[in-house]
Amino acid sequence: MRRVVVTGVGAVTAFGRDWKSVRAGFEAGRNAVKYMDWAERFPELEARLGAPVEDYRTPAHWTRKQLRSMGRGSRMAVDAAEQALADAGLLGDEGIQNGSMGVAAGSSVGSTQDVGVMGDLLLHGNSRNFNANTYVRMMPHTIAANIGIFFGLTGRIIPTSSACSSGSQGIGYAYEAIKYGLIDMMLGGGSEEFCPSEVYVFDSLYAASRRNGEPELTPRPYDTARDGLVIGEGAGILVLEELHHALKRGARIYAEIVGYGTNSDGSHITQPQKATMQRCMEAALKDAGIAPEQVGYVNGHGTATEKGDVAETQATAALFGSVPMSSQKSYFGHTLGACGALESWFSIEMMNSGWFAPTINLDNIDPLCGGVDYIRGEGREIRTDYVMNNNFAFGGINTSLIFKKWNNF
Repeated sequence: MRRVVVTGVGAVTAFGRDWKSVRAGFEAGRNAVKYMDWAERFPELEARLGAPVEDYRTPAHWTRKQLRSMGRGSRMAVDAAEQALADAGLLGDEGIQNGSMGVAAGSSVGSTQDVGVMGDLLLHGNSRNFNANTYVRMMPHTIAANIGIFFGLTGRIIPTSSACSSGSQGIGYAYEAIKYGLIDMMLGGGSEEFCPSEVYVFDSLYAASRRNGEPELTPRPYDTARDGLVIGEGAGILVLEELHHALKRGARIYAEIVGYGTNSDGSHITQPQKATMQRCMEAALKDAGIAPEQVGYVNGHGTATEKGDVAETQATAALFGSVPMSSQKSYFGHTLGACGALESWFSIEMMNSGWFAPTINLDNIDPLCGGVDYIRGEGREIRTDYVMNNNFAFGGINTSLIFKKWNNF
């Protein structure tokens, strides 16, 4: 089996595009949640909160031709991919276009704006805003396809439209493609654009926060006073590379990916299951060839929904005991297809710096949650060689990734 390392990172978040900006937001203990004035447009929607990337602009050098096939989610994904390739020293390198690089990435849905245009056409026969690229912008694999086309990648394309696990499955499948000798380099990750339709989904399930007058106090993962999630947006892309390929070209290495596990609950479309979550984490540990006690930090999915918080923390505690754990959704809300990629990046950066962000708004731990070591209040200094990132999605899709600190061996 071949070893796989991370040699480039790129992101679009509500706190900025680089680790310095993101960490500053974590250290400030503030979130990106805003009150959204939807009362007139969506009078029946009770949850009116979101964490959008404000004032997002695509890079000035992109052409109109390049932009026309991309909705907002694809634009953020391609933007993050461009950053990641530049960070890895591969942007503009003809070597990535010979079939040796591919893409594994996705989102919950394609561009929701274009879904609306298609819906208007079907319901009312109105084709005024419909054009040849409407479907391309809304298709389930629009994220992966647009990344591949933009950079002329001719390797394998693996679309991962799997809701909250889209980003982590993207990284996981990219890792496996390299590990098993199918390709040398992959871009892996995910993206999501903010849309009130997504808020409607969770509001209808009574799973969206309705703390409209106190956006700074929600979401509250693992807290007794939580009242649901907040939808956010963003994008995260990692450059994954076979170790010897990376060393040969003198690439900077952020971390090694050593373990990946994924499975499904096989029982309910929206009710997470502790047993299969635990087995997913066990599969990642087996793949990495390490014991539970070697993992020094677990990045929790932390949706701030009762069933999700309880199931994942009980599963984590059953396997790891009192392992340090926190969730960055308390800052950015739930970025859906992007969260697995962004939280993997955060995990790597925190491991490398030795400083781990707390879960904010976690004042009183829900006694039903598992007995892990919840990081709250101030950030915490932790020295560890292994971190795990977990994501659990609608459909009972579970993912677990393990990253190892790069120690030049």
